[in-house]
Formats: sequence, structure tokens, C-alpha cells
Amino acid sequence: MHVSIVIPAYNEERLLPATLEVVRVAAKAAFTTRDWEWEIVVCDNNSSDRTGEIAREAGAKVIFEPINQISRARDTGARAALGQWLIFIDADSTPSAGLFADIAEQIIVGRAIGGGVTVRLDSEAPWHARLLGFCWNSWSRLVCWAAGSCVWVEAAAFREVGGFGTEAYAGEEVGLSRKLKRLARQRRQRFVILFKHPLDTSSRKVRLYTPWEMARLLLRMVFSFGRAAKDPKACHLWYDGRR
Repeated sequence: MHVSIVIPAYNEERLLPATLEVVRVAAKAAFTTRDWEWEIVVCDNNSSDRTGEIAREAGAKVIFEPINQISRARDTGARAALGQWLIFIDADSTPSAGLFADIAEQIIVGRAIGGGVTVRLDSEAPWHARLLGFCWNSWSRLVCWAAGSCVWVEAAAFREVGGFGTEAYAGEEVGLSRKLKRLARQRRQRFVILFKHPLDTSSRKVRLYTPWEMARLLLRMVFSFGRAAKDPKACHLWYDGRR
């Protein structure tokens, strides 16, 4: 078995080193012990800092994507990946060995086409962010939508449904989840949200932006029925460079 861990990164020189180290330790514990091959693919999404250089120094395969769009960066990284299974991890998130082991077990059992995982915000997250995280985790498990910070999927299935695509500038993981759920039903498989070992992820967005900025974005997404996710200006929280 060969697993590719794909990390999209835009100006992530501050957090990327720790993420790469944690991913490496988790992969060795979960995959090397099973005699599986694995690789780390970092997609440098037009960074202006040392993101690409840091990834190369850490031994990752580095691919450059000149257009700033998270879905495009993930797809570009996936095209360069050699694995039979893909695990997408955000550059500000740190998976545990237990989480990777849970994914490995799902691969071995063979009933799942892919899935996601619940998330856990860091200790600096304010109370309203923790509440939002709780609501998201509950909704994610109920409707089987993966959080973009961690999506794991069979590479062949990912390519069959066309990957994340380039229409959305935010929320592209929801579209992918829907496509994979449809394919899973056709194959008589499942799309699974894991929860025993949540993904630790940064709360920096809720610390860098005011509650009003976050609420305005959320309301715009809701009242546009998701159309705002296709407008890069509406999705500036992901692309304005604040880190």
C-alpha cells in the first residue's frame, strides 16, 4: 500500500515546519509499522515566503501552483501524488498517529471510499469558536461532510469524481463529500467521518478576524445558498495573506 499525504500551503513558513514533523511521526507510527510506503506532497500555492524552501528541506515533494485557490492547490498536489490513497491535511493542522491508524484500518477493511474526521481547535480558541467547532463536528457526523482540514480518499475514486474542482474558493470539501457519497452508494461503499482521534487544528482565523468579519462571511454564504463560495472576493479570509 502507498499513501500520499497532500498539504496545500500558502505563506505557511511559520506553522509548516511543525506540521511536517508531526505528519512524519504519525505516518511512521501508522504506516511504516504496517510496511506501507508513504510520501508527503506539499503544494506551494504561490507563496511569497519560504514555504517551498522549508518543505524541500524537510524532505517533502514540492509542487508549485501559481493560482491562489485552495481547491486548485489540493488538486495540483494530488496529481503529483503516487499513492493509492490520498490524505489531505491543512498546513495549520496536526494529525495524531491514532488518526492515521484509524484511516489505515478503514483502508484495510475496504468498505469505505474515503471520509473525513472531526476537528479540535487549539487551546487559544475563544469560546464562540469552540461552540462553532462543536456545531460543525455534530453536523459533519450527521450528514457525512468532511472538514477540508482533513480528507482521506481512495485516489482512483478522487480522480473519478474530478477532485475538488476549481469552481469554489471556499467550502470545496462539501462539494467533494457529496460527489464521493454518490459514488460510494453506486459502489455499495461508505463515506465515513472518523471521531475517535480528532484532528488538532489552529484557531488562528478566529483570532485574526473579528467576530463580525466571521459572522458576515457566514451569513453571506448562507443567504447566497453557497454562491458566495465561488467569489474569490467574498472568500478573502482564505486569501488576503493574514497569518
